[in-house]
Amino acid sequence: MKVALVTAPPAEAHSLARRAVESELAACVNVIPGVTSHYRWQGELHADSETLLMAKVAEQRVEEFVARIREWHSYSCPEVIITDVIGGNPDYISWVESQEKGSTQD
Repeated sequence: MKVALVTAPPAEAHSLARRAVESELAACVNVIPGVTSHYRWQGELHADSETLLMAKVAEQRVEEFVARIREWHSYSCPEVIITDVIGGNPDYISWVESQEKGSTQD
């Protein structure tokens, strides 16, 4: 299991989360509003209100998840960071890993 962190404009976040789950690329996506991102882009400093998506992704779905987020996202260079999960509730981790296309385990 992996955790993907994605930032998005608030108006776009729920749509991205829903598409990821509907397309069976993520088992679950938490939408966390109220993030302010400070960054440098094209030589200028920015501070923007964003929403953080925290997606639980089966390891075998990571590459497609990243590709689809890049396709669906309005940013030309969206933040998509994949992290390892080193522990947790084994039943939950098994459920996430079972969520590949065509799976019916709930």
